[in-house]
Amino acid sequence: MATMSQTWSFFTVVTVLAVQLCIGQKSCTTWSSAGSMVQRGSSFKVYCTFNCKCKGSMYSGHPPTQQSHSVSNSTTIYFNVVNITKNRTFSCQCKCPRATDPCGLDISTGYLPERPKIISCIYKVKYKEGGDVFCTWNAGRDTLLKNSSVLWVRNASRNHTDEPVPYKGSSKGTDSHSASFTVSGSIQLISVWVQTQNALGSAVSVTINYTLSDIAMPSAPVLSQLKCSSRVCIVTVEQPAGTQYLEIQHGAGAQTWTSSYSGLQMSAVQVGSFLEPYRLYHFTARSKFSTGLWSEWSASVSSWTQEEAPAKELDMWYAEPASDFNSLRVYWKEPNISISRGKITEYKVSVYSQNSGLISFNNTSADTRNYSVPFCVDCEVTVWACNSKGPSPPARISVHHTKVKVRQLQPPQDVRVTADKQSVTISWRKHDTAPPDSEYVVEWFPEGHKLEELRWVRLGRNDNHTVVTDIKPFECYEGAVHVFYNGSSVSRTRFTGVATLTSVPAVVPSVQEMVEGNKVKVTWKEIPRGQRGGCVTKYTIYLDDDSEHQQTYSIPASERMHIIKDLPPAVYSLWMTASTAAGEGAASPNVKFFIQQETQLSPLIVSAVAAPIAIILVCLYHCSAVKERFWVYFQCLMLDNVPDPANSKWAKECIQEKGKMNFQVQPSNSTVTEEEEEPILADVEEVPQQNSDISTPTDVSSQLQSRTTLSSGTEPATLLYPLTTYIKSFSHDSDSSGHTQTSLDTNTTVDYMSSHEPGNVDEEYQEDDEFEEMLGFFPSHNIFIQPLEFEGKLTLNAVKIDCSNFLQDS
Repeated sequence: MATMSQTWSFFTVVTVLAVQLCIGQKSCTTWSSAGSMVQRGSSFKVYCTFNCKCKGSMYSGHPPTQQSHSVSNSTTIYFNVVNITKNRTFSCQCKCPRATDPCGLDISTGYLPERPKIISCIYKVKYKEGGDVFCTWNAGRDTLLKNSSVLWVRNASRNHTDEPVPYKGSSKGTDSHSASFTVSGSIQLISVWVQTQNALGSAVSVTINYTLSDIAMPSAPVLSQLKCSSRVCIVTVEQPAGTQYLEIQHGAGAQTWTSSYSGLQMSAVQVGSFLEPYRLYHFTARSKFSTGLWSEWSASVSSWTQEEAPAKELDMWYAEPASDFNSLRVYWKEPNISISRGKITEYKVSVYSQNSGLISFNNTSADTRNYSVPFCVDCEVTVWACNSKGPSPPARISVHHTKVKVRQLQPPQDVRVTADKQSVTISWRKHDTAPPDSEYVVEWFPEGHKLEELRWVRLGRNDNHTVVTDIKPFECYEGAVHVFYNGSSVSRTRFTGVATLTSVPAVVPSVQEMVEGNKVKVTWKEIPRGQRGGCVTKYTIYLDDDSEHQQTYSIPASERMHIIKDLPPAVYSLWMTASTAAGEGAASPNVKFFIQQETQLSPLIVSAVAAPIAIILVCLYHCSAVKERFWVYFQCLMLDNVPDPANSKWAKECIQEKGKMNFQVQPSNSTVTEEEEEPILADVEEVPQQNSDISTPTDVSSQLQSRTTLSSGTEPATLLYPLTTYIKSFSHDSDSSGHTQTSLDTNTTVDYMSSHEPGNVDEEYQEDDEFEEMLGFFPSHNIFIQPLEFEGKLTLNAVKIDCSNFLQDS
């Protein structure tokens, strides 16, 4: 029993607590003297009454901020709110013995409704029996509170007026509202007004009376069956019944609408004389009763006008011929639709010379903008643009510079180029006395890419500047201002180094070096176009040797190679940078190279080698046998310059028998008479001089008798020397100088003439003896004390030599 009593007591406590939590008993009550919705700018009081005696406090805002309240009595406090400008929340708290929830109040602020205004009503006639009336109005400023609007309508006929009927309005925005209602065809007059209200109050507009015929609007017409030529379109219109007036507008592309027709109702309207060929035109229309409002615009219909032949010649320019003068590239701009008057199907290019006539004629596709033609002097290039209706007027340009020597056609003066971040302004001083048909052409292109990206603009003679916007940032441009006259560029002024935005180069130059002696050849590649950061103004080479002595070399931007000369032997480090108007870029990797000491031969060594060679050459020069052999070889190498000895003075004297030198020969079986004209052959041996004191024998034939075999029938058994096919002629100062040595050997013919000193007549031995004489010459003959003496003269004017057998015998 006791256990059950304890259980019931626990259950009772839990139940009481649960009831208190569910009831949510609060510690206080909060209210306002003006209510929960007040007008902005008003003042009022907020009260808090507590359920127990305690010290209460009041808070406001987020997060809650304690306010300085006033005490009304022991359980109530209040706070004066002055000129409230926004929504606010107030709360009160108190420490009661029983813990309960705090209390609070939300105050909303706003404005009274304004009187609605600008009421407009339209009567959209749908059928003969009636239509719908649409009314709109402006509710004024936003009240910041929840508003409601009602449109009141009173219908009136000729003899009856209905009670007003409310139509709930709908909001189209913060201040625009609308409402609609249906009227029958018997209604002629309506009266409308609007009432707007919120929690703070209400407002009513003025009453407006409408005659429905004055606000009647027909439905939009329907357009169909467009038929267009190049200049005229015929529009078919279907209009609602009862309409009397029609208006048609047209537009092309993004152009504004233009009124094409305004007049009485017509089923088909011709819109023409002001349309352009090959244009896509859009047409729309609206209609109107005899009174009332215009209908809404109809849905638009579209059609292309037909083509016409292009109206104007192409804007044409050219790139100057390359150094080989083999071709010329002409350029033209795509004509706009007002010039092309149709779809361009092809271009025609011809080259004509006044001297040679038509040189070439070619067709190219419609997407071509430049063409390469053969280059010739005084040629004229003509280009036509063609569509389905025919070609354009010809655009001509001469490929040579017209040589017109007039003061008006001087090159443009004071050409100035000013660049900002997005455009480039090019100006010049114009010539006031230039011919009327002259003009200026300004061309520009990325540096080094004229053929690929040439741009130009053609200006009149009175222009003195142009603004170019077709410029890429961080790109270097160059160009020229041309004076164009009579189809040719007469003169021009160039400009370079133009860029809108610049930065330091993004990459470093690629450097290579080549050492040649005491100089180094430095070469580098051009920085890629997209990484230059604008126009490269210069390159800088830095050279550092092992003693940390640094030298710099500034190189123009157009150069790709530089030679550094006269470098002393050392180890060098070389690097390079590129600069723009924004500053100097990063340095390239260091390149190391070594300049070596040049090896030079010591003068003592050169003298030691050259002296023996000179002595040997001098000794050989004083050897008569070597001189004679050298002279023989020298003359053999000049076969083409050897004359015929038959024309010599000696031969002519022999023919005239002015003198003879006879050899004493042994008898033989051969029978040779003095009258025979065949040459007498002899084998002659050169005998070296045995003693300088021994004079030349007067009887030469006696010395030759022991060495010469004169038998013509048999061969000699042994020869002391090889047979030599030459004749030696000796000229002496003695009386025997006119004699000639001859041999009766018919196997050889000798044509060699030599001049000797008297002691050298018998110096013809075998070749081995000659070299022995040379070896023994040095100790017995002083070349520096005893000079060589030659006596006698060579009386032949010229000598003819047969060297074939001589080379064999040698």
